[in-house]
Amino acid sequence: MGKGCLSMSKYFLFLFNIIFFLFGVAIMGFGLWLLLDKQSFIVVLNNSTSVKVGCYILIGVGAFSMLMGFVGCLGAIYEIRCLLGLYFTCLLLILIAQIAAGALIYFQKEVLNNEMSNIVAKVLDGYLGNNSNTEQTWDYIQRTMECCGWNDRHDWNSNMVIRNSSQLLFPCSCENASLSEENLSNSGFCESETSNWPVYNAGCSESVESWLITNLGVVLGICLGVAFIELLGMILSICLCRNIQMEDYTEVPKYNH
Repeated sequence: MGKGCLSMSKYFLFLFNIIFFLFGVAIMGFGLWLLLDKQSFIVVLNNSTSVKVGCYILIGVGAFSMLMGFVGCLGAIYEIRCLLGLYFTCLLLILIAQIAAGALIYFQKEVLNNEMSNIVAKVLDGYLGNNSNTEQTWDYIQRTMECCGWNDRHDWNSNMVIRNSSQLLFPCSCENASLSEENLSNSGFCESETSNWPVYNAGCSESVESWLITNLGVVLGICLGVAFIELLGMILSICLCRNIQMEDYTEVPKYNH
């Protein structure tokens, strides 16, 4: 292979590894956002161990991708065959793991949906109105999405505070302004004059699921982009590795002792 083609393959691989490194930063950043964000539905889901594990996996995959991008850059620029071989092997393992994870998530959709419903049910049952991070997030969801409960307003009937109170209480964040003359609080519990609460009838499940699907689309787009970069990196690395092996080293000057 000509030196020009070898140099072109080397610098193309270097460029793709920079892109791969940036995708790794994006994946790790998304994982950190899911773990640390305090203003989205993820705060509610963070009560689930599996969701937290998923966040840590995203962070780990992102960090590992960044490391592989760095290794690939070194192997390409300095034409180190062992690094290129290691790079190819790791990319292949990452790609297989991504396919396996995607298949697992696809075939476990119903299990994930049921777990999400159970998590929200526990949040509603244990809601005390003390403005914890989880409660603030759920209040924010109900207020901005104009919904009440997960399936409908009746999900709140099992809440311990509402059940044990002698007053007719309802969650303030569920208040439907068109049905109430007062501008009540945005969190905690409010008192109703009748058993017919002035709240939204629609549940939050459809709105939340739509939000999750939108964000999962972002994750899917990033993963597909990473997979494409991985394939290109694998092809370039193996080609460069083979061509380095095929180079004619008989022309290298020898030093006489």
